[in-house]
Amino acid sequence: MQLLVANESHFKYAQIISDTITESAKVRGTGIARRTPEYIIKRLANGNAVIALDGDKFAGFCYIEVWGNKGFVANSGLIVHPDYRGQGLAKKIKKRIFELSQQKFPDAKIFGITTGLPVMKMNYELGYKPVTFSELTDDPDFWKGCQTCKNFDILTRTERKMCLCTGMLYDPKEKNKHPDAGKISKKTFQRLTNIKQSLFYKKRKKTE
Repeated sequence: MQLLVANESHFKYAQIISDTITESAKVRGTGIARRTPEYIIKRLANGNAVIALDGDKFAGFCYIEVWGNKGFVANSGLIVHPDYRGQGLAKKIKKRIFELSQQKFPDAKIFGITTGLPVMKMNYELGYKPVTFSELTDDPDFWKGCQTCKNFDILTRTERKMCLCTGMLYDPKEKNKHPDAGKISKKTFQRLTNIKQSLFYKKRKKTE
C-alpha cells in the first residue's frame, strides 16, 4: 500500500473518489458532503491531498483545504474504499494528511467537523480538541461546502453555532499543552461518546 501526495497523474481516480464518498454517505445515513469529480481534481492538482493506492487500485483519500488567509486548514473528505476498510488504513491516511498540513502550513490551525466517533478518536490522538463552531474559520466559503450535506438545514437554523457534526481543532501554539496527545484513555473516549450523544439528543428535541 502506498500513501502518496497526489498530483495530476492521479486525475483518473477523481470519479471513483467522488463515487466512494457519495456511496458512503448513503450507507452511513449521516452528514457527508458530496464532492464532484471536478472538485476532487482541483485538490489533486495543487498537491494538497493524499491518496492511498494498492498497486494502481484506489484505496483511500483525504485532502487539505485552506481558509482564512492560511490561518486555518481543514483535513477533509477522508474516505476509504469498501474493499480496504477495517484494516487501519483510515488512521494511516489521517496521520499522513495531518503531517502534510503541518509541513505546508506550519502556523495554521488545523480543524475538522465530523459526525463519526472513529474520526473524533483519531483527531484526539493527533492532538485535536473538541471546540465550538465559533472557534473554527468564519470563512463563508467553507460553510458553503456543507450545502450538499443532509443536515445543512440544522446548520442554517442554528446560525452555524451547532450541528450533528462535532468541531475539532489542533492549534500548533497549544501542542505542548496537550498532555494526552498520541493516546486516548477510556475516560476520554467516553467523553467523546457523550459529546456525540448529547448533540444527537439536542437535535432530536428541536425537531420534535
